[in-house]
Amino acid sequence: MSILPQTTQRRLKKIPQIPGVVWEGDRRSLLGLKTSMEPEHEGAEECVIWVDGSEGFVRAMDVVSVDAGPEAIVRTFLRAIETPHRPAKPARPQKIVVRNKEIHFFLRGVLQNLDIDIELIPELPLIDELFRGFEEMNHSRPPALPETQEAALKKTALEIWQEAPWYVLADYDILSIKINQWGVDTLYACVMGMLGQEYGVILYRSLDSLKQFRLAALEKKSLEQLEKAFLSQDCWFLSYEAIETSESDDDDDDEGVDLSNLDVSQIRPVFGSVHPYEGIRPYLDEEEAIAVNVALQSLYRFFRNTQAELAEETLQPISKRFRISLTSESDQETISTTVTTLPELSGEFLAMVEQVEDDDDDDDFDDDDDDENSFSLKEDLIPDNSFLSLGMISWEMHEQIRTRPQIYYQNQNCPQKGDGLPIIMVQTSRPKAKEIIQRIKEGGGLKAICFNPGEDPFTDATYDLGILQLNNGDLYLFGEFIGDDPEHMKARKNWENRSQKSKGYCGLIIAMGVTGSSRGNPQLSDMLGLFEAQVMKSKDLDLGVLQLLPHFD
Repeated sequence: MSILPQTTQRRLKKIPQIPGVVWEGDRRSLLGLKTSMEPEHEGAEECVIWVDGSEGFVRAMDVVSVDAGPEAIVRTFLRAIETPHRPAKPARPQKIVVRNKEIHFFLRGVLQNLDIDIELIPELPLIDELFRGFEEMNHSRPPALPETQEAALKKTALEIWQEAPWYVLADYDILSIKINQWGVDTLYACVMGMLGQEYGVILYRSLDSLKQFRLAALEKKSLEQLEKAFLSQDCWFLSYEAIETSESDDDDDDEGVDLSNLDVSQIRPVFGSVHPYEGIRPYLDEEEAIAVNVALQSLYRFFRNTQAELAEETLQPISKRFRISLTSESDQETISTTVTTLPELSGEFLAMVEQVEDDDDDDDFDDDDDDENSFSLKEDLIPDNSFLSLGMISWEMHEQIRTRPQIYYQNQNCPQKGDGLPIIMVQTSRPKAKEIIQRIKEGGGLKAICFNPGEDPFTDATYDLGILQLNNGDLYLFGEFIGDDPEHMKARKNWENRSQKSKGYCGLIIAMGVTGSSRGNPQLSDMLGLFEAQVMKSKDLDLGVLQLLPHFD
């Protein structure tokens, strides 16, 4: 244990000490407030708090990990002295009281020479009352779904999950659902999930809201502007998430698991509302729940009845009427709804998407024209913070990957020679991995992988530059390796030996899970793409030694 530095003590002693003032300090678990936290963090955090017992307000409060040491309570205490929450002003208390013996002992050692009495008492009335209030607020929140509608809504949601309309409908394919009940005239439904990122259904209560959000999402806006546009929506939503199990607690990729790989028993539907005045509301009242269930049942039956027509390349005009049973007490047992495709609106949204893509292509073309050299090594394919490695997969693993339908596979008919296929492994988040795969596909697929020498003329450092060549001729940098690094030199030598045994064939594996427990060692379930390719010699690219030069905006 160490006391505060003398310079810190002198600084704190310059702050006036108020006679008779007593502060309460404690460290409390946030487990009782779990509904306001992300599920995976339940019980993993604690609140450090200091309250002015004389004035009755919080001077400083921090949320820390349960693993944080006792130093955390000192850091928060010093903030309470020097930079307290408003309206408090900097001040030192005459006495502080705590209820924990270890904290009491620790503070007595660290805060000596500050002329502050430190007392151990069994209860902290102000902090106790504050946390009772937090818990009451937490428990007073309404349930996510009303009890009378919960079973019916979840049943409908899981039926939609099993039917998987996102394999047929894109998010720009819009359907109208006419209800004309409970103050709801027509809802405008779009299905999420064709890109394999977020699965669900959005029911817009306003066509203007739908159009405004689409425009905002397609424009190149800042993150703050996109968040504002998102919160300006007027809709109900159904989304899906994985049910946590003890087996999956350690596999916490920030981007989440691939829900399409899970059994329906491992999927949980989530309902809520977004409105400009309410923000995101994670629950539905009874009237809303009835309306949402009627809309989702109508959508489910419409998709089952017209799946073949919806699967056509262009959305066709289709309209169907349904009688939907109500699950709550009502004067009428069923309600009539009409579901209609909106090909013109869907075509309008599709044209907007294509226009944005064309503009991006034009920008790329203009950039190429401005460059007098035809050669251009691009650096925007592999995201920053990706995990890169050179290695090999056995032919048995190669066969498992090749036959797994969830993994995109580019076949170059490589012979199964040697111990296995030499590969470059790129591990990133799931959405970014899918974006890499899509961009390689749009470039005609992967043609070759090459290592080319590079140098920094300012430091004389040498590099081994990993380069991907696509079939459309584009060259992408995937890694900069220090040329004389012993580990890389060994990996590169093994790579070349294996490439000779595989008759010049290699592979690029794109995997997710860079922030999870499988970082650096992705499992089969983490792999999203395998591209077989040729190994290319640097002399065949004829790029010479590439120089690392600064970029100026």
